[in-house]
Amino acid sequence: MKRFWFAVALMFLAAFPARAEITVQEVTSPGGIKAWLVEEHSIPFTALEIRFRGGAALDAPDKRGAINLMMATLEEGAGDMDAQAFAEAREALAASYRFNVYDDVATISARFLTENRDEAIDLLKLALTSPRFDPDAIDRVREQVLSIIRSEETDPADVAGKTFDRLAWGDHPYGSSRNGTIETVTALTREDVVDAHARVFGKDRLYVAATGDITAQELGVLLDKLLADLPPNASVPLPPRADYQLEPGITVVPFDTPQSVALFGHRGIKRDDPDYIPAFILNEIFGGRGLESRLMRELREKRGLTYGISTSLLPMEFGELVIGQVRSDNARMGESIDLIRQEWARIAREGVTEQELEEAKTYLTGAYPLRFDGNAPIARILVGMQMIGLPRDYIRTRNDLVRAVTLEEINRIAGRIYQPDQLHFVVVGQPEGVTSAN
Repeated sequence: MKRFWFAVALMFLAAFPARAEITVQEVTSPGGIKAWLVEEHSIPFTALEIRFRGGAALDAPDKRGAINLMMATLEEGAGDMDAQAFAEAREALAASYRFNVYDDVATISARFLTENRDEAIDLLKLALTSPRFDPDAIDRVREQVLSIIRSEETDPADVAGKTFDRLAWGDHPYGSSRNGTIETVTALTREDVVDAHARVFGKDRLYVAATGDITAQELGVLLDKLLADLPPNASVPLPPRADYQLEPGITVVPFDTPQSVALFGHRGIKRDDPDYIPAFILNEIFGGRGLESRLMRELREKRGLTYGISTSLLPMEFGELVIGQVRSDNARMGESIDLIRQEWARIAREGVTEQELEEAKTYLTGAYPLRFDGNAPIARILVGMQMIGLPRDYIRTRNDLVRAVTLEEINRIAGRIYQPDQLHFVVVGQPEGVTSAN
């Protein structure tokens, strides 16, 4: 599923030890742009993370894939520099820019040395505000996107994800791949790419974080230099909430493969829900902790039905899912589905044990500081916290919130989070004895 696993950005390690004792400053530029900052001056390097709410969900009707194509073409020339000249200028500065788009957010990740900071920001500003979108560059990137789309059509996991999305979300942008289709991407024009740029970049949807060798005053000046010329508002409103449409049952997509892939789930929980942290811990116990999860023990260790099964809470901007994925031999997929349903019902009915809860707390609180292992990861975490409305001291208090969850609390919400009578399975393969049914 396209949102099931999130891509890990290129990581430039800096001087932070593995700890969560981090001081976060809120910075407001002279021009009024806000950002979060963690200063670390031991290495002359800064990571800058910029995000714009909306992402690929802002695609125009019948232009699916335009924003993805636009973001992938931003670095293919800007101002008076064509793609080659831009790449040479970036390399001369030892700077790194990454432009990505997801269903809910467009992201820009920049890494630069202190000695080259001004020049690196000038170059990045050109890409953001004066992209060339040369026809030959668009066509070159278009072919790369089309190759990805064709490859996805041969991958049963991608087929399962696209099918689940289409059935779950219908005509909402969530219902189709942000890459677009062969037909929509082939038909995109330069004018469509220019329009996609206007749809994404507006200061009203802007979030920024920085980590590294930069002061609050320096960051304020940088923010105005880089972002002040962006339009105050993106050209289109955010899309509406997505209406989850999947009824319980099974959808089988025939596919010639010895192993079937199943994607399964139902409506989920919002990230700002008061029950989210207990629900997150509950999922870790049930299907999120790899070999230690309950589903792995029951399906892999006890019965050998699969090499891997996992579940996740997926709180997106405009809709939420509880989602899982499993691979199993065609001959045993039916047995796997039956057992998943049984375990879904058992955790909803019985919850978890005190031992399971304490082991999950130990794992989650121990693993959390390991996320803060460099400038780039910290900047990504900070900007993500802003977007979901977490306070600046969340890094310090998060583990206390996890430890405070009681067995009574977590078992109270188990029946709310896991709804066995609402499960829908999308199975791609040739599963023996499994047929589509609602």
